[in-house]
This record gives sequence, structure tokens and C-alpha cells, in this order.
Amino acid sequence: MVRCNIRPMRIAIVDERTARASIIEEGLAEFDDCEIFVLDGRKGLVARIEEIGPDIVLIDLGNPSRDVLEEYFAVSRALARPIAMFVDEADDHSIGASIDAGVSAYVVDGLHSSRIRSVVDLAVKRFNAFARLQADLAEAKGKLAERETIDRAKRILMDSKGITEPEAYGELRRKAMQSSKRIAEIAEAVVTAHELIGK
Repeated sequence: MVRCNIRPMRIAIVDERTARASIIEEGLAEFDDCEIFVLDGRKGLVARIEEIGPDIVLIDLGNPSRDVLEEYFAVSRALARPIAMFVDEADDHSIGASIDAGVSAYVVDGLHSSRIRSVVDLAVKRFNAFARLQADLAEAKGKLAERETIDRAKRILMDSKGITEPEAYGELRRKAMQSSKRIAEIAEAVVTAHELIGK
């Protein structure tokens, strides 16, 4: 079950048709503690959603035209939160575009109140899993960039002082300990100084 421990779960429903929005609201009745906000128009949608600050956004489009679908995909890309999108039918292009837009759950012909809770759970879990993957990737890229900077700084010290690689690394480490900084920070300073002074 998806719950927000600090405050009631906030759920934004985007649907231009009241009758269909009520199907989603009915499906959300299972949640013990949630606040539901129904948005019935596209004008200023991103700003309105940001103002509400929902934990998840449920968008019902029925049978959208390609232009309307692309417009909502643009909204999805702008929002860093779980999004479930309901459509009555879809083609391979639309499904692929929904993934690219960061839609957590793209539900085709599935707007039934009995399925809403499972869709919400799925959307939140997929969003969180993807967010963890992105964080891990960013961390890995950061470590790789630091490693490359340290290697570059070692080469600069080796060339300028005529020392070995272990000696160059030892100098970086000693300077880092003396200044209570990370080796990567010292390496970055060496590389920057080298670029400023030139070869």
C-alpha cells in the first residue's frame, strides 16, 4: 500500500470529463488517508500541479489526438513525480513516447475503479525504482569523472616533477590530508592550475 507518513497522500487527477474523473475517485476510496485534487483543463497545468505538490498524478485522456497526447507527454517530462496515464487505445509510437516522457504507468483500456489502487501502487514503485537507477548512474558517473581527474593530476605531477605514479598519488593524498579535503578536490585544483599556467 502506498502511504505518505508525514501528511495525507496528495493525488492530482487530470481529466476534462467529470464522469471519468469520478471513476478514478471511486477507485481511490480504498486509500485511508489521501487528498484528491481534480484538474479539469490543460491551461497552466504544470504550474497548477506544482502548486498542489501531489505525490502522484493520474491523467485520463480517453481517446486523445496525437497533438493532445504530445502535449501531455510534455507535461510528464516537466514533472518529477509518479504519473499514471489512462488511454482507451494506443499504438507502439504512443507507448514508446510515454516511456520517453517518464510516464510511470501507461494504462490502455484500463479505467476501472477496481484497478486504480494497483495502478497507483505500480506507478509509485516504478517511479521510485527509476529514480534509484538514475541516482546510482549519476553517482557512478561522478566517481568515474573523479577517477579521471585524479589520473590527470597524477600525470601532471609525474611530468612536471619527474616522479612515479605512486609518488604522484602520495603527494595528492598528503595534500588532501593536510588541507582536510578529498583527493578529488586536490586533483581538480592541480588540473585547474595546470590549465591556467599552461604547459
